[in-house]
Amino acid sequence: MNSQDSLIQGAKDLLARFGFDSERTNERSAMVLLALLQLKDGDAWSEARNPLLGTRAIMDWIAENFGVEYKPNTRETIRRFTLHQFVIGQLVEENTDDPMRPINSPKWNYRVSDDALAIIREYPRSVFETHLASYVHRHVFFKSLAEERRDLPKTNVRLQSGHVLRLSPGGQNKLIKNIIEDFMPRFVPNGIVLYVDDTDHGMGVVDRDTMDELGIKLGPREKAPDVIIWDPTRDWLFLIEAASTHGPIDVTRKAELKRIFPKQFHQVVLVSCFPDRNVMRRFLSQLAWESEAWCADTPDHMVHFNGSRFMGPYGA
Repeated sequence: MNSQDSLIQGAKDLLARFGFDSERTNERSAMVLLALLQLKDGDAWSEARNPLLGTRAIMDWIAENFGVEYKPNTRETIRRFTLHQFVIGQLVEENTDDPMRPINSPKWNYRVSDDALAIIREYPRSVFETHLASYVHRHVFFKSLAEERRDLPKTNVRLQSGHVLRLSPGGQNKLIKNIIEDFMPRFVPNGIVLYVDDTDHGMGVVDRDTMDELGIKLGPREKAPDVIIWDPTRDWLFLIEAASTHGPIDVTRKAELKRIFPKQFHQVVLVSCFPDRNVMRRFLSQLAWESEAWCADTPDHMVHFNGSRFMGPYGA
């Protein structure tokens, strides 16, 4: 094993010691950790640092120092399947320079926490084990969180691309599955899912690059729609609420969405989705004009609350 392979293997071992599962202790995750620590072949663990780094900078470090070139569309994989879990496991922190940064800001960044960095600098000396034992008592490990939920059923949602999202069980996620698998093929056949807010808020941004291109910025305290779909063929942006247990797009929600999407509102199509017409009937008087209503039990049909014409943006 050469020294570079030894360094990557050490990173894998570290991640396992910090309580991460097999997906977060693979080679990709190990190199992401080394990029965050700014460690390369020949460096000692005691030289580890924790600068603020965006995903692009992490990928560039890996390419330059480990010779692994990730394609641009891999950024979302690194964010969603490595960095997101590093944050949940309290190894990594987000936006320590600006905690209120919008969720898809190009300045979004990550860094290894000071607590974790101090311990990593001790690796692999014997004192590392002592300090790690103390760290364990003060932090939540990702693997323990995952194991507590391992037997819970997931709602698998297949995107048009063939990619499968695994949403948390219960709540509105059955309806979100209907929206993506039944509503989209009928009314937005060329659509791209940009965002999904599942029941326990474990999903979020699905296609950050397209959101960046469209200038969509979601603040951390803003209530985004349950599903956001972009239709590049018609230049329409679908803002969709899954109204099964909470309300649809009423006048207040419409005004709120206009505030959240000021630059795109001339392109938006507002859709309230219901599991069936009985549920829709309860909210009928609340639905905003110039919006759409769709029921999962009759997926081929749409109800238009628009007065002058059928589905489409109305402008700002």
